[in-house]
Amino acid sequence: MSEKERAAALLDMVPEYKLGYVIAYLQGITADEAEDDAYCAGLYRDYLNDPERGDTVSFADALKECGVSPDEL
Repeated sequence: MSEKERAAALLDMVPEYKLGYVIAYLQGITADEAEDDAYCAGLYRDYLNDPERGDTVSFADALKECGVSPDEL
């Protein structure tokens, strides 16, 4: 039995609700590395050019902004 045939046989035993995990994994290992590197470089470039990059928000302010009281935690 080839590796591909073995994988297909195992796939038949994977429950439907877990197939998303399998698909995500397969997409990850088949992704083009150069394309992935370019995407990550773009994210990093966007981060560096973000005018709000150095701004921080305290935890208390974040809770208030989300409408959550510290007592609810």
